[in-house]
Order: sequence, then structure tokens, then C-alpha cells
Amino acid sequence: MQPYIAVEGVIGVGKTTLARLLAPVFNATAVLEEFEENPFLSSFYADKARYAFQTQIFFLLSRYRQQTARIPLARQQGPVISDYTFAKDSLFAHLTLFGDELAVYERVHEALAERIPKPDLLIYLRASHEVLMTRIAARDRPYERNMDPAYIEQLRIAYDDFIMANRSSSLLVLETDDIDYVKRNDDLEAIIAAIRGKLAERNGHTAADGQAAESPEHILTALAMQAGHLADFQAFHRSLDADKGFDPDPFFNFIMLTEEIGELARELKTVHRLQSQLSQQGHAAPLAAAINRQRERLQDELADCLAYLLKLSNYAGIDLEQAYLAKMAFNTQRDWDQEEEDT
Repeated sequence: MQPYIAVEGVIGVGKTTLARLLAPVFNATAVLEEFEENPFLSSFYADKARYAFQTQIFFLLSRYRQQTARIPLARQQGPVISDYTFAKDSLFAHLTLFGDELAVYERVHEALAERIPKPDLLIYLRASHEVLMTRIAARDRPYERNMDPAYIEQLRIAYDDFIMANRSSSLLVLETDDIDYVKRNDDLEAIIAAIRGKLAERNGHTAADGQAAESPEHILTALAMQAGHLADFQAFHRSLDADKGFDPDPFFNFIMLTEEIGELARELKTVHRLQSQLSQQGHAAPLAAAINRQRERLQDELADCLAYLLKLSNYAGIDLEQAYLAKMAFNTQRDWDQEEEDT
């Protein structure tokens, strides 16, 4: 089964835009909310008390139909990215319905929710009230022109509480006030890298490329039997990190890498000291002899450094082997002497 990613957030935060941008990157089917088909929506914004129940029930049944019909079928073909979740329907209902209407809604929702697929990754987009109102005004949908700012603020606060209290999937929270993934490609690339890192964490689920995840023991055994590529070692670390529940935070792992580099530096300092001693004693090959004495320790520290470099590449969504080959291809074309002169 292919991975299912859902994007959530308040009205106007940019869910649909992000889902559309991500779909081709992950070769995914985009499942977008069909909110414009709701015949009660414009009336609801004009008179919430009168049209809340009709609006909510229409959304509930429409989302149920779409989620049960489209998402399971699409996941058999490839990844799926949706700009909403079925669970969020309940959030809106508890803001707009009361008494008997809410009780009826809850009974229907509970019966339908049992058949709804849960996303493997939930991306929650957050924004301040001012930014949300600006974005809503900029897209200028007719039925949103008279939207009450107080309702948007109420919804924004409710979303924060709801997402944190009802998470049943891996969660990626993105603060969107100061990013623009439409106009700034670096912002979009950072989001893509974060998503790939989150997908790589999943234990017992599909990997980011949609292939079945193997156990770390199985991957390591295969690597010991035949020569592997850097991509194979990255796959091993994705599986190992998910299996052991290791912290995927890139900065934390960078700190761990610098610690391992420090350990390596201490071993190299020992090699340097041994080399000087052996040289003073007239040894024919002092450096080689010094390295040989520290070989086992050097081997351990270099392996630890490589492990954290592979982990960081995974969390950034970077194929380290391809990055290395591209960089070396560039370096072979550089005029090093000319660059020395220019600097």
C-alpha cells in the first residue's frame, strides 16, 4: 500500500496549494476537497445558526464518499496527497452545532469514521490570524468575502487544540507566516526534505519511495554478502532509525556528528604523537606504523562519522551518492590554479 499524506490547517492557510505542488514531486494522486459543491456554503457564511446543520451534514457525507471511494483505490496505484482529513469534519461541527443537531451529527460521524483510512503523515500548516485574513482576502472567493474574522480566530485556536489532541498519524507542523512555497523554491524544497524525513521514520510502513520497508537486520545481512552503494547504506539507516525510534531531528544529529568528529580528532592526535615518537626512534615508516597501531580505533570512529552523515542525508531527503557524484563531476571541471589566483 502506497503512502497517504494529508495536509491540514485553517481556512486560507494554503493547504490546497501545497498539496498541488507536492503531488508531482512524490508522483502522487492529489485528492482535493470538493467544498465548492456544497450548496449551503455561501448561506452558512451569511447565517451560521440557520444553515450550520445542513452545511455540516453535506460536508460529512461528501467527505465520506470521497475518502472511501478515491483514496483506497488511488493508494493501490501510488502515493496519495490530500488537502483535508475526514477527522477535521468533527472540529467544524463542534464549533457550529449544538443540542440535538450536534447529537445527531456525532452518531452519524461515529458510524462513518470506522471505514475511513488514516493518513501515514499529517502535515499541519499554522499561521497567525493576520496572515490568514490577508490570504483569504487575496484569493477573493465570493462566499468568503463577508467572513467574520472572529470566526477565523476561533477556528485557528480550535485547530491547534484538535490537531494535537487527535493525532493518529505521524505529524509535521509547519509555521507558514514567513515562508512562501509558491514563489520561493528553497522554501518548497525544505518542506519536501522534511516530508521525506518523516516518511523515512515510519516503522513498519512503506518507505518514502513507496517500496516495502525491510528490517535493518535483513538489509545489513545483504550488505555484508555483497558490495553495496551509499543508497543501500542510507536505506539501512532509515530502517534502523525507524526500528529503534531514534531522534530524527537534523540539528541534534549534526551535534552527534560533531561529537564523533571530535572522537576521530583525538585518535588522529594520538597517531600524530606516535608518529613523532617513532620518527625520533628512527622508524622507517613512522606514519604507517602509527596508523596501524590505532587502526581499530580509527576504524570505529570513521564508521560512526559515516553513520551520522548518512542519517543527516536521510533526514534532509538527499541521495548522498548522487550528491557526491554531482559535486565531483563539478570539481573535475574546476580550474583550481585559476581559483587560487582569483582569491
